[in-house]
Amino acid sequence: MTTSSGLDPKLRLFVLDTNVLMHDPGALFRFQEHDLYLPMVVLEELDAGKKGVSEVARNVRQVSRFLDDLIDDANRESIDAGLLLPRIGNGHSYLSGNGNNGHADADPAIPSGRLYLQTQNLANELPAYLPGKNADNSILATTLSLQESRQDRLVTLVSKDINLRIKARVLGIQAEDYYNDRVLDDADLLYTGREALAGDFWHTHGKNLESWQGGERTFYRFNTPLIEYPHPQQCVYAEGEESFEGIVKDFNDKSTTVQLATDFRRGHNSVWGINARNVEQNFALSLLMDPDVDIVTLLGAAGTGKTLLALAAGLHQTLETRRYREIIITRNTISVGEDIGFLPGTEEEKMAPWMGALMDNLEVLTQPENGGEWGRAATGDLLQKRIKLRSLNFMRGRTFLNRYIILDEAQNLTSKQMKTLITRAGPGSKIVCLGNISQIDTPYLSETTSGLTYVVERFRHWQHSGHITLSRGERSRLADFASEEL
Repeated sequence: MTTSSGLDPKLRLFVLDTNVLMHDPGALFRFQEHDLYLPMVVLEELDAGKKGVSEVARNVRQVSRFLDDLIDDANRESIDAGLLLPRIGNGHSYLSGNGNNGHADADPAIPSGRLYLQTQNLANELPAYLPGKNADNSILATTLSLQESRQDRLVTLVSKDINLRIKARVLGIQAEDYYNDRVLDDADLLYTGREALAGDFWHTHGKNLESWQGGERTFYRFNTPLIEYPHPQQCVYAEGEESFEGIVKDFNDKSTTVQLATDFRRGHNSVWGINARNVEQNFALSLLMDPDVDIVTLLGAAGTGKTLLALAAGLHQTLETRRYREIIITRNTISVGEDIGFLPGTEEEKMAPWMGALMDNLEVLTQPENGGEWGRAATGDLLQKRIKLRSLNFMRGRTFLNRYIILDEAQNLTSKQMKTLITRAGPGSKIVCLGNISQIDTPYLSETTSGLTYVVERFRHWQHSGHITLSRGERSRLADFASEEL
């Protein structure tokens, strides 16, 4: 297979833009056998972005450490010839922080790419319709020169900057986005956590059936495969006269064990005064109230009840059953519009403006019907002791024991940030991640690269994790109509 230019696509030279390395420091080691090229202006931009405590600054410093390991003990001749890049999974563990100074000891039969640093002037005259001498134009000029000097390679510019890729294609340069951080090719393929059963479900599977009671729970073992691709804690349901709602607990090639889901739509099964309004909310409450599920991810559009359900389950298990000591609520502080500037006060006071959605739901859940002003004041004092607002900036190094942790707006977090937060959970803690992947405000994140998408896909095979996608809005008829029409 060859390209339109006649070059073998296997022989590729990728020119990396600065934002690729800022987004993923491990990008240096994710191009397999292909060669990489770093223009000098990229190193300059990395140097300018290394200061600070932001996630981008930390990534830049990690890239600098990787480059320092690779170039250690190298002379000018070896730099000109290209630094041999270690291959992940062949004795190298750069992505774990245990580099070996770039020495390759993997199987020599498997080709390895090389990293080329700009060591000479490759300036090329850009067309007159491309004015200015900014960093992007310098990268374009260098890439044009590489196309002329490296005829044996298919030179490709890799950038997260859409406008730079557009300018590159105008100049005849092949340009691509950085895809390695994608969890899925299409967000529509994301695991929903629920599976509808056929209408003749009981007729087909009811003959080979075992049932038993385990405490307050009812279990069924179907001696035939119930669904084609089952997952632990997957929600299955059948609608109609013979309706059924259950959660998959165990499965193999010959049988499927399902726990009958509690009907939280009935008044006597309410959770902190809240009842489920549809089958998806019922499954969500089942997962949130299950002590065997350590992490729950709830996806859905505005008005589907994610925050209300998570808070109701947290209050019930913290104040009534005392399964958890307190509720910890946190989120990423990314503005939708212009930043309003400095916020005075303590950590909780600074976080309060970002927690408006949670506070609105708390008002609904904590207003005593007949308590009057005294009852509301007493409830407020109790909640202040049991509900803590925490900033993501101070999470590293902490361990939360017997806590109910709500991570709101999780779609704005990267996979690395999600890993940092989830690994804070100690024994007896539960993490609930809420988000809507169609409302992402973080630069360079998309529906397929969001940390929330990453967690849903990586945890769906674990028996102590649950996920459900809420699709039906329950806020109001006005909100439902607006969501569909606007």
